[in-house]
Parts: sequence; C-alpha cells; structure tokens
Amino acid sequence: MRKAFICPSKYVQGEDELLNLGYFVKEFGKSALLIAHPDDVARVKSKLDSTVEKFQITFVESGFCGECSRQEVERLQKLAKEKGCACTIGLGGGKAIDTAKCVAMGDNLIICPTIASTDAPTSHSAVLYTPEGAFEDYAYFRQNPSVVLIDTTVISNAPTRFLVSGMGDALSTYFEARATSRSYSNVNAGLPCGYREKVCGEAKGTNTAMALATLCYQTLIKDGLKAKISSNSNVVTAALENIIETNILLSGLGFESGGLSAAHAIHNGLTMLEGTHKYFHGEKVAFGTIAQLILENAPTEEVNEVLDFCVSIGLPVCLSDIGVDTITKEEVMQVAKKACIPEESIHSMPFPITIEAVAAAIITADAIGKAYKNR
Repeated sequence: MRKAFICPSKYVQGEDELLNLGYFVKEFGKSALLIAHPDDVARVKSKLDSTVEKFQITFVESGFCGECSRQEVERLQKLAKEKGCACTIGLGGGKAIDTAKCVAMGDNLIICPTIASTDAPTSHSAVLYTPEGAFEDYAYFRQNPSVVLIDTTVISNAPTRFLVSGMGDALSTYFEARATSRSYSNVNAGLPCGYREKVCGEAKGTNTAMALATLCYQTLIKDGLKAKISSNSNVVTAALENIIETNILLSGLGFESGGLSAAHAIHNGLTMLEGTHKYFHGEKVAFGTIAQLILENAPTEEVNEVLDFCVSIGLPVCLSDIGVDTITKEEVMQVAKKACIPEESIHSMPFPITIEAVAAAIITADAIGKAYKNR
C-alpha cells in the first residue's frame, strides 16, 4: 500500500515572531514580494519596518487586489521577476495566502497568517477564483510552504470569531481522517502539482497523520474554551498558543495527509443556501461535522461531546446558526446532491453514500442540534 505525508519545511510560532521575518527572507536572498491586503499590512507595519531594518532586507509591495485569480497571479509573477524577488510572502488571510502559493508555485514561499481561522497556511493547495470572486479551480503545488511563521501576538488581537471558526474547521479533522482511514481512501498528500490535475497518486494516509488528527481533537476539547477567553481579552496564554497550533498546524497536517470526508463535502453543499454566505468556512464545517456523525451513526456519547464543545465556544449546531431559519425538502435534497457529486470527499466515508441518506443526516443533525442547544 502506498502512503504519503507532506508538511511545510519549517513551522515557527511565538509572540512577536514577525520581528524575525527578515531572518527567513535572508535564507533566500535580500528581497521578497509581499502579498497582503493593505489593512493587514497596516496592522503589523511597525513589525515589518523593524525586521527590514534589523535584517537589511526589502519588501516589494504588490498592490494585491484582494482576489486570488489567474490574472492577479500572472501580474504578480511578472512583478516578482521584474524586481528580482528572492522569495514570496503571503501575509494575512486566505486569499493573500493562496495567491502567494500560486505566485511561488511551491518555491521559496513564506506564509504569515494574521488570523487562525483555517488550516490552509500549511498546505500545498490553493483555491482560484475569477476576478469577480466566483470559484474557478483548485491548484496543487509540488511542495508545501518553505516557512510558516505565526505571530501569536497578532492573532491574539484579531477578532475572536476568526479563532472560533478555525476551531470549527479543526473539529472535523479527526472525524474525517478516521473515516478516510477506515475506507482506505486516498489523501491530498498524493495529489500532483498543477491546475485541473485529476489523477491522484493513489496515496493513503499514514499512522502519523492519524495521530496528529487525534491530537487535534483532544487539544480542542482540552483548551478550546480557555483559548477563546484569552482571545476575548487579547492576551497570549498557553491555551491560546495550543489552539493556534491546533487550528493551523495539527489541522493542516491532519486534513492534507489524513484525508477529508463528509464534513467538508456537506459544507460545500450548504454553500448553495444563500443564508450561509455570511458565515465563515469553519462555522459551516462545524455543522457539517455534526451531520457526518449522524450519517455514520456515531455513538451518542461522541455526538454529545461534540455538541457540548460547539455550544461552549459558540460554534453552530443547527441550520439556524448558519443563517438558514427555514429549509424545504427540495432545498435539503439540492444541498445533499451537491455534497454527493462524484469528485466530492464524501465518498471517502467507509460505506456507500446516497443523496437521500445525506439529506436525512442534515435534517436529523439540525433537529438534534436545536434540541441540544435549547435544553
């Protein structure tokens, strides 16, 4: 059996760590293309100025448009070449990070998230959109980022909703990896590089990935609520450090090398409902995780533990929590149909999947979540 595990070359996390960004730039050369939204640059400008002075490096401002499109990637690749940039930095949220991945194409890439809302910073994949913001494609690169640099002070000062959403994304990691392992399904670690590549490397998950996914869940249960309280107070504590690592590193390695299954596929189906559009990725994944547990008829004790956790930190447990106050049978079937398209990760579940079964799981998860929240 062929297995695969992938990860960044280096992961560094700590308070005020952006002050050392220049050190990592100097591993590649003297200048870096900085891809970041102007608001994110403004949040950390004093640290960026300090690291430039300390390490005598140069940041080439990119004028990032805010959208990860092929056109923007091509423009920035030309700019990097014209300015002789030795490396690429993606600083901020998901769009800036994914754009940096596409510009770098897997080489000399430094990722500096300013929020801990998803597990994307460590991965070798990116999502491409049209210039108008509509989904277009996925891209996979030959390797993960060279450096992932996490400044926990910056993340502690971001709105707490981002951190909680990251915990929602991380919540699915163990359950999806478990399902993928039981079904001997392929994992993203085996995917080749390039756009629109559909041939998988037929790689299964490793025991290492499963162990990391398990630790991911255990740490959420242990430190999630304490980390939220720390974030509300904008202070860095051991619990917050642990959850930042969980949201970004453990979940990132867990999903990419351990596998995705029903939770993320159900999330993708839920995006068909207009009411969900104002909610974050991880918030919808949290409900998708509950629906997955119902789909696989997980033990009541396990479902209740997940519901307890979600309620304690404010993650969604029913459809009204993600903007869907009413839903028709036809709408549920449309969501389930989208979640069950042939290329979706839901087919990594260790049993045959039907649209009807997924629709039933969503309806039941909604009812159980409502009842649990209103006890």
